Formats: sequence, structure tokens, C-alpha cells
Amino acid sequence: MGNNLSMAQDVIGRAERVSFPTLHLSKVPAKIDTGADVSSIWCSQILLKEGQLYCVFFAPGSPYYTGEVYHFQSKEFMVTRIANSFGHKELRYKVKIPMTVKGRTINATFTLADRSQKLYPVLIGRATLSGKFLVDVRKGSPLADEEKKRVKRLAKELSKIK
Repeated sequence: MGNNLSMAQDVIGRAERVSFPTLHLSKVPAKIDTGADVSSIWCSQILLKEGQLYCVFFAPGSPYYTGEVYHFQSKEFMVTRIANSFGHKELRYKVKIPMTVKGRTINATFTLADRSQKLYPVLIGRATLSGKFLVDVRKGSPLADEEKKRVKRLAKELSKIK
């Protein structure tokens, strides 16, 4: 018996470089997270004014920050409640943004979040992956050097606790 996997599904790795054509951004590192329901993108200066949502993608200090203010009409965004793996719940705005992964452009839904403390400024969750991509954790383009530095920093911090 064969498997039922669609040939339309591209294989991606645990981290990929993605592009956002409408934001004029390319090669942004994204963590592929099959444990997360929704995708999120680093956003700052989020403001709701007269029924429109204004925001700036990324923030000063990020190589992807342009300072350009984007706005979404009331029909182009919604508010959702997100719960993290620790059970902490927060309200976030959710928008659709075209994203290109491995040469394939999809209209992906993202929550707007402060990812300044995260290694990857973009997180791709199951809702975006489902029916479009298969994940092979041996593949992709992770930020290997940065990941190693974080592990070393954590080990150093933990050694001070003992």
C-alpha cells in the first residue's frame, strides 16, 4: 500500500529563509514549528486607530527592520487569543501576508508579536504548513551558529546556579 501524501506538498526543514514580497523583505530566517498552531511575525509599534491597524515589521536593531509603517483596513485583520505552551494567554492581531517559501508563494496568516527575544523573527505553525509542506527536521537552513551560542550561554548560566 502506498501513502496518501499529496505530490503538491514541498519538503521544508526545521528552519527556512522566507520572503515577504509585499513587505519587500527576503531571506528572513523562520523557525518551522509543528507544535505551534499559528504562525507569528515580529512586529513593533502596533497601533489601532480609527478602525485601522498600523504596525512596523521587526524593530530597530533587526537587519530586517525598515521603519516603514504598514496599515491594514478593518476587514484585513482580526483579534485572536493565543495560548503559549505554558498556558499564558494573550490577545494578538492577526493578518494575512503573502510569503514565499522554497519558491512557493502562499497567502499566510500571522499573528503580530514581539519576537525580539527570539532567535527567529518569524515562526511558521501548523495552520500555514497543513496541506502545503512536509517537514523534514534534517533539512533547512537553521541559524546554526546562533543556536550554538545560545546553548553555550544557557549552559554558562545554568552552571552558575549549581
